[in-house]
This record gives sequence, structure tokens and C-alpha cells, in this order.
Amino acid sequence: MTNVDPALDLRRSRHDPIPEHLAEIERTWLSPPGFFGWFTHVNHTSIGLRFLVTSLVFFMLAGLLGVAMRLQLLTPLNDFLSPETYNQVMTVHGTAMMFLFAIPAMEGVGIYLAPLMVGARDMAFPRLNAFGYYVYLIGGTTFFASLFLGLAPDAGWFNYVPLSNRDYSEGYGIDVWTTMITFIEVSALTAAVELMVTIFKLRAPGMSLNRMPIFVWSILVMSFMILFAMPSVIVASAFLMMDRLVDTQFFVAEMGGSPLLWQHLFWFFGHPEVYIILVPALGIVTTIVVTFTQRSVFGYTALVLAIVGIGMVSFGLWVHHMYTTGLPLLGRSFFQAASAMISIASGVQIYAWIATMWGAKIRFDTPMWFVLGFFAIFIAGGLTGVMVASVPFDRQVHDTYFVVAHFHYVLVGGAVFPLFGGLYYWFPKATGQMMHETLGKWSCAIIFIGFNLTFFPMHQLGLEGMPRRVYTYLPEMGWQFLNQLSTIGAVLLAFGFGLTLWNVIRSLRQGEEAGPNPWHAPTLEWATTSPPLNCNFARQAVVESDQPLWDWERTGTRKVVGGLRTDRRETVVTTLLDARPQSVQILPAPTPWPFFSALVASVCFFGLIFSPWFFVAGIFGCFGTFVFWFLPRKRKEVI
Repeated sequence: MTNVDPALDLRRSRHDPIPEHLAEIERTWLSPPGFFGWFTHVNHTSIGLRFLVTSLVFFMLAGLLGVAMRLQLLTPLNDFLSPETYNQVMTVHGTAMMFLFAIPAMEGVGIYLAPLMVGARDMAFPRLNAFGYYVYLIGGTTFFASLFLGLAPDAGWFNYVPLSNRDYSEGYGIDVWTTMITFIEVSALTAAVELMVTIFKLRAPGMSLNRMPIFVWSILVMSFMILFAMPSVIVASAFLMMDRLVDTQFFVAEMGGSPLLWQHLFWFFGHPEVYIILVPALGIVTTIVVTFTQRSVFGYTALVLAIVGIGMVSFGLWVHHMYTTGLPLLGRSFFQAASAMISIASGVQIYAWIATMWGAKIRFDTPMWFVLGFFAIFIAGGLTGVMVASVPFDRQVHDTYFVVAHFHYVLVGGAVFPLFGGLYYWFPKATGQMMHETLGKWSCAIIFIGFNLTFFPMHQLGLEGMPRRVYTYLPEMGWQFLNQLSTIGAVLLAFGFGLTLWNVIRSLRQGEEAGPNPWHAPTLEWATTSPPLNCNFARQAVVESDQPLWDWERTGTRKVVGGLRTDRRETVVTTLLDARPQSVQILPAPTPWPFFSALVASVCFFGLIFSPWFFVAGIFGCFGTFVFWFLPRKRKEVI
């Protein structure tokens, strides 16, 4: 990082400023082509797309496992899956959806879009960004491979002790879970740090905190939540790993440990995780509502405070997963109040969206269809959330299919619908081509119908007493019809997602050309070409409002940053609050060493399944790769 160059200035132009040496800038920021070049990429657009595509592949695989579970429950005493296989499928499905799809998908969207939205040329630490992706890819692939190798965990995505202790779960399945969780969370933490530093320090000049897009605020809050929540599950998985590997006794009651400690550590992460997934989705919804109403969002400050409030209050809810564990009634009452209170912040956002849409001439394209589906499903999930927040009601439906229904209404309605709306909205940005509207609307409608047909009957199944996590049931229980409805819905749901997959493939081959700003959106990611330039912006913009593109269109003028060098990767660093130019950061060039570091780190972690000495060897191996990672190419550059 260097001080501000004397040549760095803010210039006003009446046209989109294209520098004379654009070709040289693009060569400087170009990622190496070819198979081996793929392992050297560090540009945030490349890494963000990788996160998103990989997470969607894991989503597809986990979804197929969900369909397999529903086929097993289609009829009483079905033998489609054995009890052991069903437990493995259930565990891999839940773990993959939570750890390998939901959070990485939101991080991928943030990694791709946040630098574009704040007007930066890349992330603050591009090589760390690439390292985080390779950790995620290796960890997720290994976890799914365990299912086909007969080494999959079978204690549920929550992995409760003592069921997951070695006395009750022999073999390597639980060890795969503990090491995978610890390893994957390293990726989540690196992404969180990257996003926080990028948003705070690499914003375009003039983009003060009160001019940041709501989506960027949501990514920032998500990053802080990851930073505080993930260490809890890392500690829990590390403790369990040591209990199984070197005979510590953290969770063994007979030796002075506490099985309840696992629940506290896990759910201190587990409930904020729901909002880690939800908060970026709320930012996506706000972005789509603003664009498709062509209005400024109603209650900008209230929306920001609501998002921050959700992030803070979410850390005070974890005990509502533990109402049946015998905790003191007074303590449970505090968590009941907090669980009800967090719905206020969600309600504020819903009212702000309604006020924004009220009286507007709304454009009902596919992204807006997914937002409307989100409204219906998320509000229903929020209502059942208030119900299970009540101690007496929760004690009646705890560990029944009512909780399964609520959980999926919140997560699929609150995260998957906005995420797919965002996929249709930003697909032109990433590819330069539009997705097919008719296919998109059919996909949205089928997903909406299939989802409700799958999960709404589960409310009634739970009220009738059907426990969750069971692989079959008796005919005389009377649950067959509702389970058959759910299974039909699951197949329909899979078909709806398949339509979107076909839409993506079709649009990549023969989609209509999008142009730079097909939705007439107001935020900075649409101020560059679609797909973006290698450097994102030919000249970095200066922001004078929270809707820069609409302002530039109205005034016909814009300010840009001049004086950046073209022979090295440079981006402007600004002050924390009001985004005044402060310095110029020199960003590192492509390199394969983040990949090698992730590869050695994977040996370090996954070797723990067999011996603790792998960790010691891996530490020294990682140090060796880090030496080459940080080795500067030129003495005058700080990398």
C-alpha cells in the first residue's frame, strides 16, 4: 500500500470515461488462461462465481438426497433405504445444505458483487480469497465422497453427543464430520475477513456509510456474524475430535464432562447461522424491490438498523433449541422474549418493502416473482417461528415434523427464493446474457407449488406426533397420506429447480444480449460492462449519493478517479466513515500458491481422522507454502 499519488485526482466527465490505456490495464488484470492457469486465479469475480457454482452443485446433490429421504417415507415400513443408510443420507443432506450450500452461496454472491457495488477493483486480499475457495472445494468434495465410500457420518447435522461419541458411533464417520466442519469454517472465516476489510476500506471515494447499498450492509453484517459465530462450532467440533482421537473427556458425563456443553456450543453458532443465511437474502430482496419499482427504498436508515438488530439479537436465541433440556424456567423466559423480539426487525423490513412498492408501477419479471414467493413463504415461516419460540408450545412439538416444516419455511423461503431471484437478476451481469423469462416464471411457480406441497403437510404431521429423524412409521399411525403429499411435492420441487438449471444452460448458449444495465438499476455494479472488465472499472467512480447511476443519468455528469498506474494492479483505499481517498493499494498478481496451501492444509486436517501427527506435519507444510505465497515479485511492491 502506498500513499496517495500526487497524480490521483477526481475528474468530471460528461461521458463514460474510457482511459487511453484500457488495453494495458486489462492485460495487467488478466487471469491466466488454460487448465493450469485456473489454479492461479485471484480476481474476485472468478472466485465469487466459483463459490456460487460449487455451492449450487452441492445444493443439487443434497436435494437429491432429500428426495431419496422422501421416497423412503412414501409408505409405511418401506425398505427403499436401510436404517443405517437413511441416517447417513439425512446427515449428509442436512450438513451439506447448511455448511456447503447456504453460507458459501451467500458468501459467493457477496464476494462477486460487494467489490463491484462499492466501486473497488478487487477484494482486499485476493490470494486469501482464493485460498478460502480451495479449502471449501476440497472439504465439500471430501465430505460427499465419504457417503459413497461408506464413511459418512450418521448422527444428524447437529451431531449430538453422546450419540456421536466413540462408544456409540464407531468407525470414521463422525471423525469425517468433525474435521470437515473445522476445515470448512476456515473458508468461511477467511471470506468474512475479506468482505469486512473490502467494504470498510476499498469503497469508492464519496461512498460514505450512509450511501452504501442495503445489500452491502447485509453482507457486512453477515461477515461480522460469521466472525463471532463460527469459532463456537469450531471449538465444539475440535473438542469432539479430541474426545474421539486422544481420549479427552469434554462431553463424557461419567468423567466430569457435559453433553449439554455440546448443545450450548453448537446452537450458539447454529441459530445465528440461520440469520447468517437470511441477512444477505434480505439485502437481495431490497435490491430487487428498488430496481423493479424504480423507487428509492422507503426507510433506508430503518432497514439498516433492522439488519444490524437482527445480527445482534440472533446471538441471544440459541437456548430456544434447548427448552426441553431442563434449564431453569426464568432463563427460558428470557430466550422466549428474545426469540419473539427478533421478529420485530423482520417486520420492519417487510413494511419498508411494502411501502416502497405501494402505488409503484412494478415490473413483474422473474426476479420479482421470486421476491413475491419469498414474501408468502417467509411470513408463514416467521409466524410458526413465533409459535415455537413459546416454551409451552415448543415442548409439545419439539423434535416433531412441525419443527422440520418451520425450519424449511424459514430457510427455503427466506434464503433460497431470494437467492434464485438474485440469480435471475445478476445473471446478465456475470454472463452478458439474459435468462429466458417464460422458463423463469414457470420455474418459480413450480418451485412455489412444490415447496408448499412438500412442507406444509409436515405441520400437521408434527401436530399429530410424527417424530423427525425416523426412517419409517407404522401403518396404524395414519401418516401415510400426508407423507405421500410431501413426497409428490419433493419431486415437483426438484423439477422446478431443474427448469432453472436448464434455463441457465440454454441462456449461456443462446441467451439474449443483456447490455450494460438491462434492469435500469441504480447501483455501481451496473456501471461497468456485462460481464465486468478484468479490472472491474476502467476508472474508479466517485459517488455522491446512494443511487449513483440514476443521478448520473439525471445530471449527465460523473466524477472519476485519475492517476492510477496501468502496469500494476492498483485500487483506491478510502477512509472508514466518509470514504475520502487515503492511499493506493497494490494488489498481488495471480499465483498457484493459495491452491497448494489449501492442499497441504487439507492433509493437515483430514489426516487428523487417523493420527494427530498429521496436524503437526501439516503445520510445517503450510508454513512452507506461505513463504512462497508472500514472496514479493518485486522489491518495490508490497504484496
